[in-house]
Amino acid sequence: MRILVLGFTGYLGGHVVEHLRALPGARVFGGGRSPAAELDIDLATARTDGLAKTLASAAPDAVINCAGSTDGDAVTLAEVNSRGPAVLCAALREAAPSARLVQLGSAAEYGPGTPDTRVTEASATRPVTPYGATKLAGTVTVTASGLDAVVLRVGNPVGPGAPPTGLPGRIAGLLRAAGPDPDAVIRLGDLSAYRDFVDVRDVARAAVLAATSPGPLPHVLNIGSGRAVPVRELVGTLARTAGFRGRIEEDGGGSARSGAVSWQCSDIAAAGDSLDWRPSYALEESLAALWAATPLRPEGGRAP
Repeated sequence: MRILVLGFTGYLGGHVVEHLRALPGARVFGGGRSPAAELDIDLATARTDGLAKTLASAAPDAVINCAGSTDGDAVTLAEVNSRGPAVLCAALREAAPSARLVQLGSAAEYGPGTPDTRVTEASATRPVTPYGATKLAGTVTVTASGLDAVVLRVGNPVGPGAPPTGLPGRIAGLLRAAGPDPDAVIRLGDLSAYRDFVDVRDVARAAVLAATSPGPLPHVLNIGSGRAVPVRELVGTLARTAGFRGRIEEDGGGSARSGAVSWQCSDIAAAGDSLDWRPSYALEESLAALWAATPLRPEGGRAP
């Protein structure tokens, strides 16, 4: 089976490739802007005709699109999260119309949740940030494309390799920098929100199952833990895992991207029914793996 992974050097894409390479008979292609990419593909700028020629040369049986942007202004987000899936779908219709497309979406597409309520794939989508809105636009394009396609709406991924642009990776970096100093103080924004954290390795396994599952799949599947966890609990658990002896203070601020959503939790029953997928890592295991993979910081310097 020939499988193309776009965004293969990213946090999610790297784990997807790792899982795919353990799959018997799989021929994995990496697509992106990295010098290591077998296929030079930039979805933010690609033209349909050129991308179609590239896809035709690879002749994929499945494409997993892990390319996306969580940071930047609205234009940057739209170029990657909205335009990217649109040009990909157009090129696939021309070059590989029978290929299975797996698009990694985001639970941010749902917007604010209702406390003690899990959102299903049929729930209303009300994103409140440019990130959520651009990811939703990508989802609409994929689900309306007429292709054999499924969007995996991923909760908050956590685990080894988490980037410093996300909360778990950022906290791990701050804890590593603080070290064992009992006088260390880490100042954070408001940690009262609830999030559905899911191990990145479980996300990768879901993507592989979606790419290789026989027969049609639902257009959208939630991928999460099915459990809402206070962000404060995640920070506290990670601090204990790190052996942090200092003090954590909340200043009441926080990112605009997450501040408007105080509760987020996904119903993951459909993924269990369609893919026989369920999360296999507890949050404590994910945080232990994240901490173990967090680079040591040289004295007075930055992580390499």
